[in-house]
Amino acid sequence: MPPRTVVIGVDSSTQSTKAAFVDATSGRLLAVGRAPHVVHGAAGARESDPEVWWRALRDAVAAGLKESGAAASAVTGIAVAGQQHGLVVLDGKGRPLRPAMLWNDTRSAPQATALTAALGGPDAWTARTGSVPVAALTASKWRWLRENEPDIAAATAAVRLPHDFLTERLAGAAATDPGDASGTGWYSTATGAYDPVLLELLGLDAALLPEVAPTGAARVGSLTAEAADALGLPATTAVAAGTGDNMSAAVGLGLGGAGLLDHPVLSLGTSGTVFAASRTRPASPALSGFAATDGTYLPLACTLNCTLAVDKVAALLGLDRDDITPGGEAVLLPYLDGERTPDLPTAAGLLTGLRHDTTPRQLLGAAYEGAVVTVLRALDELLRACGRDPADPGVAARPLRLIGGGARGRAWVETVRRLSGRPVIVPGSDEHVALGAAALAAAAATGADPVAIAAGWGTGEDIRLPPVQRDSATWERVGSVLERASGPLLGGF
Repeated sequence: MPPRTVVIGVDSSTQSTKAAFVDATSGRLLAVGRAPHVVHGAAGARESDPEVWWRALRDAVAAGLKESGAAASAVTGIAVAGQQHGLVVLDGKGRPLRPAMLWNDTRSAPQATALTAALGGPDAWTARTGSVPVAALTASKWRWLRENEPDIAAATAAVRLPHDFLTERLAGAAATDPGDASGTGWYSTATGAYDPVLLELLGLDAALLPEVAPTGAARVGSLTAEAADALGLPATTAVAAGTGDNMSAAVGLGLGGAGLLDHPVLSLGTSGTVFAASRTRPASPALSGFAATDGTYLPLACTLNCTLAVDKVAALLGLDRDDITPGGEAVLLPYLDGERTPDLPTAAGLLTGLRHDTTPRQLLGAAYEGAVVTVLRALDELLRACGRDPADPGVAARPLRLIGGGARGRAWVETVRRLSGRPVIVPGSDEHVALGAAALAAAAATGADPVAIAAGWGTGEDIRLPPVQRDSATWERVGSVLERASGPLLGGF
């Protein structure tokens, strides 16, 4: 029997790093090492020190190596999937000049608005990048940095995304991939390259940016001597270009050109996202028209307020997160951190429809409903961007895959079923981002297609739930409030 080979998929998220050790042949998850991150900020600011990410990566790999029992010599590849959009600015020696501005830092909302207007409006942006600037996009953060910290911007020798920063620490190569690059606001999904018109608009020198590899599975090098020593791994270990966390989750779920196309996924985490791999290039101002990491596209909509916001409501009410009933007449839009879809970066939460007989459990149920209707409305727009009619019976019958922490919560799953009317699949594995990164690592080591690799791995038994009758009354009630609550009521501009 040939010796077992192992690959490492790194999920560097907002809150922590996970390093999944995976049998490269079977896809069996051998171990997951973990290490926490630290996020700072208030009043819209969200920042982390990139050096903390690097230390967390080293600690997570060490923990995973120990837990897996695998020999270090068995590791053949590693890839990083990172939180999207974060702005990392480095000096000439590759050291951070300031903490990274994270995806959920909303201070750059005015800059996003100004950038949208400067190019000629939303349609002009979607024609080039597939996405309209919002506070989350890296381009808006770069403009904010130039306006608010001009000395730092002038001293910047390199601009990186979070996953780029870690990949460069691993391989010594300044590299990114089409997927994560498509979330910057200066990469064109129409041409597959950095857009010179946008770079000029942003005052950003292309020489500061990493080279875009053909895919996230492209081998950009091997571990440097320093990285190999820090991780305790062979210097021959292949390093993939890596990608953003959503693109990696798609690979881990078998979505892409060699797998499932136009199959929707709903991720229930700190943020709520919906996405699907498609051969149709998305160009809807309501979506992020990302590239996937394998050469297809990954239209995505993101809501800022999901599990964390609803948990906050539960804590205020003194209830367990699953102690809910349907909201009745109450409508609660839990936009506690502003909102991204719809684009309301200064929004606050909104509660209406209270009666004398409204109960705390109904209020918590209303918070779930507000979050779920928001993300399901975005799903309908995503399907249209893929050339699918959400009302078509065949499209409506297509299963909705639920991932993220909320997918393990009864209240989240049942609220999604009730408000979507769709069959639901809860995949057997929780570590989709890390498994997708592991498939990229295996592809970098072998040259195979990463989506085909992930689709061929057995990663656990899926839970399949049949559809239930859609609760159209609640959908319409929440949607009506959302459409009528504008301007000062929701903190809109």
